[in-house]
Amino acid sequence: MPDRSRDPIDRQAIDRQAIDRQALAALRQREDALFRERTPRSQAWVARARRSMPNGVPVAWMVGLYRHAPMVAKGGEGAYFEDIDGHRYCDFNVSDLAMTMGFGPAPIVAAVSRAVRTGAQFLLPVEDSVWVTEELARRVGLPAWQFTLSASGANTEIIRIARFMTGRSKILLFDGQYHGHIDESLVEASDTGTVPGHLGLSARVAQESVIVPFNDLAAAEAVLRGNDVALVLTEPALTNCLLVEPAPGFLAGLKELATRHGALLCLDEAHTFQFAYGGLVGSGRLASDFVTLGKGLGSGIPFALYGMSEEVAAVMERNLDVYYGQKGLATGGTTYGSAIAIAAARAALEEILTEDGYARIGALGTRLADGLETIFRQRGLAWRAFRCGPRSGYCLDDKLPRNAAEAARSIDTELIDARRVFMANRGIWEAVASAGPQVSFAHVPADIDRYAAVADDFLGEIVG
Repeated sequence: MPDRSRDPIDRQAIDRQAIDRQALAALRQREDALFRERTPRSQAWVARARRSMPNGVPVAWMVGLYRHAPMVAKGGEGAYFEDIDGHRYCDFNVSDLAMTMGFGPAPIVAAVSRAVRTGAQFLLPVEDSVWVTEELARRVGLPAWQFTLSASGANTEIIRIARFMTGRSKILLFDGQYHGHIDESLVEASDTGTVPGHLGLSARVAQESVIVPFNDLAAAEAVLRGNDVALVLTEPALTNCLLVEPAPGFLAGLKELATRHGALLCLDEAHTFQFAYGGLVGSGRLASDFVTLGKGLGSGIPFALYGMSEEVAAVMERNLDVYYGQKGLATGGTTYGSAIAIAAARAALEEILTEDGYARIGALGTRLADGLETIFRQRGLAWRAFRCGPRSGYCLDDKLPRNAAEAARSIDTELIDARRVFMANRGIWEAVASAGPQVSFAHVPADIDRYAAVADDFLGEIVG
């Protein structure tokens, strides 16, 4: 989840769309004051918590993602959660795709409870491991799978395997990407080459990564021609710079180029697996050497997986880690593939992430995107709504973006931050700035219509 707050936007072009910046600033000031009035217990809790946690939170993102003090969650059910001040919120953030099944989904609660009761981890396989991996092979199309604890961990292992198999070290990435909190992908392009995108990262490791624009096969081929790239790593649709969909033929062309130049391809579906049955890879029958799945498949239970081709699986079998007397691939972790993760994965795939379930949230996503575009037209705004299955959002242009640079024009943090606090004060929890509202498996049509109504009220106050 990269920080896009520094991305350049053409505010003059956006202002031509009739946003009243003075009205926006006044709204933000008013809504911030209202938010503070509504959340005194949360503010007091955070002040106390700063004595034992930096910024008063267990994870820095819990303040870094928002431009207001966080409220403290008390609990949730279905599509709604409550803070300790007693306010209820309809959730369109879904913990950045980690909670797409909603709060307290009965199949997950039952499965994980059984696993905790009978043994959370054995450092041995449990019976349902084969059901889960066979089902993923059927849906996604890659035959072999391994568990990790996060998509970051999965991509770390994929990079290591690709470097071993190819004898190369470089990674090809696309501008606007995010593939976890790992040194190879927390990078950005500069005039002097690829550099760390955050503090505390290795400048040497950053130089092993190369960044080109998404949807630009010529730029990708120019890098691959050097025959020193081990892995091409991309989402099938970029989801951390709002939403950028692939041009027709782009992903197939990328696979062909990678194969021709001796590199491997990974399609990272940590987010997009929630967009369609089998993810965008399975539903689109996309070819790749690896696929990354993460976010606990949206269950809220921390685990991830990666799929691989038969060729890659054979290499893993021949090069075991922690097999005494030989040096093996650096893969695995003590809590990977736990009984809890396996139980959650089976319950999710069998009872929630079904074809009917995806069809339902896809229809709700269309309802949300259509509702937003209707509001834009009625307000005289030449904007578009992003749309990919259950994901939508605000494109501040009359054309959808083809790459991260074009998407950045819609990441107007003043507008996004004001909308977030406005919606929070009216019982809607909005998505993080680099994403967009996401329909969950717990939402119903009335929730979608409520979101659209509040969005309309917000725009009504700032559109001249």
